This record gives sequence, C-alpha cells and structure tokens, in this order.
Amino acid sequence: MKKNMGNTDRAIRILAAVVLGTLALTGQIEGTLGIILGVIAAVFLITALLAFCPLYVPLKLSTLKKKDA
Repeated sequence: MKKNMGNTDRAIRILAAVVLGTLALTGQIEGTLGIILGVIAAVFLITALLAFCPLYVPLKLSTLKKKDA
C-alpha cells in the first residue's frame, strides 16, 4: 500500500472526521443520517491515519508532494 495523501489532505480529513463524529455521537444528527455520518467519519479517520485513499488508486490521483529528483 503506497501512500497517496499529502499532509493537507490528511489534516482536512481528520478535521472532517472530528466534526462529523461529534455531530453523530452527540445526537445532533440522528437516525439514518447520523449512522451514515458516523461511518463516513470513521472512513475519513482511517484513511487519514494510513495516508492512503483506495478511491484515489483507480482515479490515478495523489495529493502527496513529489520529491525533486
């Protein structure tokens, strides 16, 4: 698994995970939408911690800065 996420992308995902997770866990958003937001928060957090997004692979995207050769 090759990293394909830069630090800015990771920071945005962690921030979004915290916000969405807080909304879902505090009951601000309930029901099906709350469950969906909780799952999205978990996915964002996991992908940010691994610095790898599986969706980027088939789309051939990477937010990781390339080092000058």
